[in-house]
Amino acid sequence: VQLQASGGGLVQAGGSLRLSCAPSIGTSGTFAMGWFRQAPGKEREFVAAMRRSSGNTHYQYADSVKGRFTISRDNTKNTVYLQMNSLKPEDTAVYYCALTRSSPITGVLKRPDPYDYWGQGTQVTVSS
Repeated sequence: VQLQASGGGLVQAGGSLRLSCAPSIGTSGTFAMGWFRQAPGKEREFVAAMRRSSGNTHYQYADSVKGRFTISRDNTKNTVYLQMNSLKPEDTAVYYCALTRSSPITGVLKRPDPYDYWGQGTQVTVSS
């Protein structure tokens, strides 16, 4: 299984970017997709996740991005997006998407261990 992450780049503070993650397997039915990021010298941290199970979708965000970032899915393209608005220099990092075909409980979604597959990462740089 491969996850192709794209959409990173260089943007000024206050600007927007949209990251995309396209898995090589379908994401109908039960799955969870997460976005994580890792800045130089820092540990990988949770950004956002969506979990779909039994026809219901749950969204979860890190406090640092709530109100600015939105995770969504385009069923027709089998692609999950991370829309990032009002970007700040502290958002600079390599962003990774991750996928599991399971349904982790809410408290676990923000941890990296439930996810079975990871993308290669896309660099986001926000200049001040």
